Amino acid sequence: MFNFTQDYQINTNCLDEIPSKPIIEWMPSSKDEFRNVITKCSDLLSPELDKILWKHIKYIIKDNLGLNAIVNIANICINLEHWLNYFKISTSIIIPKPNKMSYNSSKYFCPIVLLNTLGKLIEKIISERLQFQVVSKNFIHPNQLEGLKQ
Repeated sequence: MFNFTQDYQINTNCLDEIPSKPIIEWMPSSKDEFRNVITKCSDLLSPELDKILWKHIKYIIKDNLGLNAIVNIANICINLEHWLNYFKISTSIIIPKPNKMSYNSSKYFCPIVLLNTLGKLIEKIISERLQFQVVSKNFIHPNQLEGLKQ
């Protein structure tokens, strides 16, 4: 008879062997971060779920009041550790591949997910900062850097 606990030694303290890293405080997002990220967003992309184009967001952040509002929304979400339901709403759209008339197989179509533009902007800010932090603080092994921008 097979006895899992006798045949395999389970080390329940394996996580204790991982050295602790210092806790890094999440600094509030800055206006410059938003300006840098938004300039990388193409005006040619189709509108997202909320029908707001990136050029609309770029126009809004030209005004300091609009930029302050967006930065404050992002910082409040992070401080409260709460992602608004508005940002969680999504819609999937199926784009048929050329010369494929059937949807019988997933290889015949390409699904895309539309999210709200403002939520995507805040996610881009968080993503860039996380990538910078994990690379600069050596949280990721150098062999795991293929998908990161740095």
